[in-house]
Amino acid sequence: MATSDPMTPKASFEPSQPPVIEGFSPSVYGNQESFKEKFLRKTYENPMVPIGCLGTAAALTYGLYCFHRGQSQRSQLMMRTRIAAQGFTVAAILLGLAASALKSGR
Repeated sequence: MATSDPMTPKASFEPSQPPVIEGFSPSVYGNQESFKEKFLRKTYENPMVPIGCLGTAAALTYGLYCFHRGQSQRSQLMMRTRIAAQGFTVAAILLGLAASALKSGR
């Protein structure tokens, strides 16, 4: 005789669909946004992160170029600059997270 187990889900599991959780909306935004729209929204929300990423990439690229040309002192300076730019980027991310947490807490 088959008995109903309280731990058995009532609906079958569908791996291609997100799970349905009562009271939880998987997206804060009503519509699905494209990569470009999300990138522009995130850049508008915290513009320092892309600036830090570009600075990091520029310092790395120029440092590798100087290394290739044999300018070791300039290459070392650019690698140190890259570390500073990475630190700036991480700080921008953390400050952006803190600001959004404070904004949503109000």
